[in-house]
Amino acid sequence: MALYVIGDLHLSLTGEKPMDVFGEMWANHVARTQEAFSRLHDDDVTVLAGDTSWGMSLDSALPDFAFLDALPGKKLLLKGNHDYWWTTASKMKAFFAAHGFTTLDILHNNCFFYGDYALCGTRGWFYEEDAAHADKLLAREALRLEASLRAAEGRRILCFLHYPPIYQGYQCPELLTLLDRWHVERCYYGHLHGATHKRAFEGRRAFTDYALVSADYLGFVPKKICD
Repeated sequence: MALYVIGDLHLSLTGEKPMDVFGEMWANHVARTQEAFSRLHDDDVTVLAGDTSWGMSLDSALPDFAFLDALPGKKLLLKGNHDYWWTTASKMKAFFAAHGFTTLDILHNNCFFYGDYALCGTRGWFYEEDAAHADKLLAREALRLEASLRAAEGRRILCFLHYPPIYQGYQCPELLTLLDRWHVERCYYGHLHGATHKRAFEGRRAFTDYALVSADYLGFVPKKICD
């Protein structure tokens, strides 16, 4: 039994949004993802840190969910900025159940327990997004993260975000303050691709160790967090 994380799989098994147009790094990325997951076990848990499928609705993302469900282990899905299929937790869980997907669940306004750890998270916020509504959306994400952290019930906390809360030349104080207040041990985030990898912050800040887990950064191999 082990815990893993990877973000930004950008699946499109319908063929509508092939990722190889973004460069050699994305060539055969579905097959590479499948091969990497084949090394996992059925009792492993993997957090998918957003931008999982290009599907515009649950129905259009169905082939991507079927692909994920067939991979070993449980997967906890986080919302990313390109997860247009995302709807309410109840609708997503009902959709998964209706299609017999037993390995998929949603990390959103909640947390999951893994041994001594609480797995918390939300999409987060990034300076490049929707400046006109930034204050409202950032406040909402901070509330979601706080709800998730409160559900930790005193356990050691691992936090998963889609957007980086800290970046070369940028910090998101509303989220970093929460991570500091709750003494989050580790924070994993995605969203950054290609040349922006070099601007990622990795290492320790205050109480927390930060790491980038975008799929192309990890070579499409889930990052092992702990046993």
